[in-house]
Amino acid sequence: MSSANQKYDAVIIGSGPNGLAAGIRLSLEGLRVKIIEAEKTVGGGMRTKELMSDGCKHDICSAIHPMAASSPFLKKLPLEAHGLEWIHPDFAAAHPLDCGEAALLSRDLFETAFLLNQDENRYRSIVEPIVDHWDGLTKDFLGPLSIPRNPLAMASFGLKGLLPASIFQKYFKTVKSKALFAGMAAHSILPLNLPATTAIGLVFYAAAHTGGWPLPKGGSQMIANAMTSYFELLGGEIETGHRIKNLNQLPESKAVLFDLTPLQVARIAGDKLPPSYRRKLEGFTYGSGVFKVDYILKEPVPWSDPNCAKAGTVHLGGTFEEIAASEKEISEGVHSENPFVLVAQQSLFDDSRTPDDRHTLWAYCHVPNGSKRDMTNQIEDQIERFAPGFRDVIDSKVTMNTADFETYNENYVGGDINGGRQDISQLFSRPVSLINPYKIPSQGLYFCSSSTPPGGGVHGMCGYHAANAVLKHEFEKTKSDWAFSI
Repeated sequence: MSSANQKYDAVIIGSGPNGLAAGIRLSLEGLRVKIIEAEKTVGGGMRTKELMSDGCKHDICSAIHPMAASSPFLKKLPLEAHGLEWIHPDFAAAHPLDCGEAALLSRDLFETAFLLNQDENRYRSIVEPIVDHWDGLTKDFLGPLSIPRNPLAMASFGLKGLLPASIFQKYFKTVKSKALFAGMAAHSILPLNLPATTAIGLVFYAAAHTGGWPLPKGGSQMIANAMTSYFELLGGEIETGHRIKNLNQLPESKAVLFDLTPLQVARIAGDKLPPSYRRKLEGFTYGSGVFKVDYILKEPVPWSDPNCAKAGTVHLGGTFEEIAASEKEISEGVHSENPFVLVAQQSLFDDSRTPDDRHTLWAYCHVPNGSKRDMTNQIEDQIERFAPGFRDVIDSKVTMNTADFETYNENYVGGDINGGRQDISQLFSRPVSLINPYKIPSQGLYFCSSSTPPGGGVHGMCGYHAANAVLKHEFEKTKSDWAFSI
């Protein structure tokens, strides 16, 4: 892959958030980097398209970005100077209940605690210490397993976070508080009785009270566009519409980074991989999938609790027990008739999403990996449950099942949008190694995708850490040599 006449120091396959982050990180150290993208546009899970009507912009995968706002790497990049504008809804999230009232997650920790009534002091005692140490904690848990930079704060977080959400929810007294926590923890796409599902919930709470749960004006594509613009300003090159099927298609370079999951890497690298390592990649465990509906609405969703219209994200599914039961069914390969549904209503806060008075709506639920079942009715039943008359405001809609997601992005194997199941067994040792998860045991090959720590989400930290591994192993740069670090 390398020669004295090589044109590039590194080539990256894939332009998702981690491929772009890796490209930026390497370019910041003066390396010559090229990103190759199979599709016609950059972005991976950050793409925004007009799916049904001219001028109506729909986020295909990621929509609301708490982890982008919290990312130690992305926060340091001048993305606003490259066209990115964040919008913060009045509430980060709402979780309506059958009583007609919604639990609310505010950007303000004290307001959130106050609105939880009997659980005000409990919420503050749990979340406030995490918020106080948030900058340090994110550098520790948004990366590979290592000695914590903030050992006391990390130990305190870890003692809580390692608990199953089904155990931790008992700290709260009210149905409202327990339900709000269920919606946070269910972002793990795991049964809530598994270890470390509490950590996901706590991370989403703390993210709301630090960077917020913002949405990008104009769609998630604007994050990709801003990262691309900055990468090119640094001298990086991007080629789109070029699908790589084997390593021989690549220009010569010292390092190749894959913003891909293990199945794609095993297929592309082939016999360049040690047989034992390739077998481990082929045995990698993928997680549950998703089924999604994008809507154009004649008017906003008629929520029973008007506060839901002030939230960028709405979690639907009822009580903690209902959501836990739903996620358990899915992990057992059963479709839930009452699924946990995530709703994003970007056009309420971003009038650039439609050219007129209509609105866009984004909604998905979890399903077994590889599911072909149409879950539209189940999703709409859950929305209608908390917003009677919802079906009457639908103008048009389009659905995506797990196969559609995999067609859209080959990384979404069986509809898994997280790059692999993120349970405790694959949290740090994804895809194979615990010690150096980014390095492939073949000269110059590296993973930089969400199949490495810290996993799924638009934060770029997988790409950042992978790039640091490349700097260390291929260019013999130590941290003291780096011009940029977090």
